[in-house]
Amino acid sequence: MTRTITPAPVRPTAARVLWFAVSLIVLAVMFAVSVAVGSANLPLSTVWSALVSPDGGIDHSTIRTLRVPRTVLGVLVGAALGVAGALMQGLTRNPLADPGILGVNSGAGFAIVAGVAMFGVTRIEQYLWLGFAGAVVAAAIVYAIASRGPGGANPLRLTLVGVAFGAVLTGASQTLALINPDTFDRFRYWDAGSITDRPDGTVSAVLPFILIGLVLAFACARALNALALGDDLAKAVGARVGLIRLAGVVAVTLLCGAATAAAGPIVFVGLMIPHAVRLLVGPDQRWILPLALVLGPVLVLTSDVIGRLVIWPAELQVGVVTAFLGAPVLIALVRRGKPGAS
Repeated sequence: MTRTITPAPVRPTAARVLWFAVSLIVLAVMFAVSVAVGSANLPLSTVWSALVSPDGGIDHSTIRTLRVPRTVLGVLVGAALGVAGALMQGLTRNPLADPGILGVNSGAGFAIVAGVAMFGVTRIEQYLWLGFAGAVVAAAIVYAIASRGPGGANPLRLTLVGVAFGAVLTGASQTLALINPDTFDRFRYWDAGSITDRPDGTVSAVLPFILIGLVLAFACARALNALALGDDLAKAVGARVGLIRLAGVVAVTLLCGAATAAAGPIVFVGLMIPHAVRLLVGPDQRWILPLALVLGPVLVLTSDVIGRLVIWPAELQVGVVTAFLGAPVLIALVRRGKPGAS
């Protein structure tokens, strides 16, 4: 038995525009805070001068080469995971759906561990491409298996196959990592989910895939509103259900694969953000996706800043903080959910 998404109240357009504007302001504030806060306690005047008139000193280099790329990566990862989560919940009509349901995170993790264990991969640049390839292959296998049989890749079959295949890959990754201690040492930092100390070129490497995924996701927005009525009614109003679902799976794969390859499996962003967005703007996917694009980075940057401050001058990885924030949300969603058919 699946759970249905409780319909959110329809909001006036003016209220939606207001929430979107407020979200943009909050994102700008968190971007500034992320650049200003770190293990090195630098005054705001130094941060500002590093951005507008850098002198090449250590403090200015810290801002420009470490904090700014870290913050930009946080925005990209948050946007990718937030939109992917909203898209996944819209495709499956399941409020507990998460991008990891397609085995994307597990596929990325397995590819990286296999690369380290079998081919001696040591550079994070190689992790990036291995992780992305693993995510794409895993999602393709899940979709291919779920497509077999009557009805094609319906939401229930996608969910079951994705969870089962992800569990297999996770077990295989853990086995390889435990057999080879060196593999485990290299893998565990990425596996915690982090946007710090990424190699040069990470942003430029994942940006094209995230942009393509976002374009595909937004192209599905109107059709997702029809899909929310159910497959039969969606077909009756002219929606091409199979094509929509395929495009959505490709978009989720690109978004989650790129984000996971770059920053590791950061959990719960794709779960929490869509629920928060529906409370603000209602059930229309044409508004849910843009707001998820903005609030996803807000959550990632806020979690990253909390991770820098809570055990300062050391840091907690952003994936650890989002897990702490997301676990209570998941429990609340399970408790309030009403059984039903999707």
